[in-house]
Amino acid sequence: MRTLVTGGCGFIGSHIAEALLMRGDEVIIIDNLSTGRLLNIEHLRSNPNLTFVECDISDHEQIEPWFKNIDWVFHIAALADIVPSIQMPLLYHNSNVNGTISVLEAARKHDVKRFIYAASSSCYGIPDAYPTLESAEIRPQYPYATTKYLGEQYVMNWHYIYELPVTSMRFFNVYGTRSRTSGTYGAVFGVFLAQKLNKKPFTVVGNGTQTRDFTYVSDIANACITAAEHPDAAGEIMNVGSGNTYSINRLVELLGGEVTYIPKRPGEPDCTFADISKIRKLLNWEPKVSFEKGVQKMIDQIDYWREAPLWDQLSIAEATKDWFKYLGK
Repeated sequence: MRTLVTGGCGFIGSHIAEALLMRGDEVIIIDNLSTGRLLNIEHLRSNPNLTFVECDISDHEQIEPWFKNIDWVFHIAALADIVPSIQMPLLYHNSNVNGTISVLEAARKHDVKRFIYAASSSCYGIPDAYPTLESAEIRPQYPYATTKYLGEQYVMNWHYIYELPVTSMRFFNVYGTRSRTSGTYGAVFGVFLAQKLNKKPFTVVGNGTQTRDFTYVSDIANACITAAEHPDAAGEIMNVGSGNTYSINRLVELLGGEVTYIPKRPGEPDCTFADISKIRKLLNWEPKVSFEKGVQKMIDQIDYWREAPLWDQLSIAEATKDWFKYLGK
């Protein structure tokens, strides 16, 4: 297949690109390198089936020609994290909403055969039930969640109006090798691995009993490719999770080290847990990487996070003050 991955130098995108190349597919990566890293695809650059294009997805005139004769599009590019989305909502809207429309229009013009959208479980906010079904009420708590959900709405509109064969995949707490190392305070694994490298205590939010549906990145990549292959996935919205939920205390137990507890944050659920019965039934897909095995994979490659920012109780408090200011009501 001829495939295109937006955000292919990022965490999830680079794993999807790698999996596609391993199948023998041609892959075009479009990435502006604002958060992605060339290091993430360095081991792939010698593959003659890979083409890298440095470009912003919101620049429609620049990206549109690259969609010619493309079979599958994996739209992974986005700005992530809660804090910067509160601080820079216009930037997030431009990337996650305007950028998505730009990619959709390019895909529509060139009649791509399948369009896979990386949606976010953050659209559920704090749900009423666990495991959480795709039909749960949508309650985005902050601009990142809102923009990702708006992107999903546009994706589904392009299916209903223009008959573009789309699938929206709502990812739950993706972790794994090559996860982001830089930027404003964000994902728990990047924070913890830098702290482990520097022999500092893990900064655990609240009492650590909150649980997350940690889903290993290779399972995410496999789910996306399976959806692209499957004719029944067109027009569907599906959760992608691990089939379980794990406490932060269990995570730091697996990582090994001392713990410092910091204040619980507003707008964060006590649990995330995907109901994945739909993707299991429709695509016959199953997650394969256990939480314990996934955490060990990250420990084995911990040097990747050597340049990640080292957070402590005081710097986290400073970085998240806008979080408490705007969401703590």
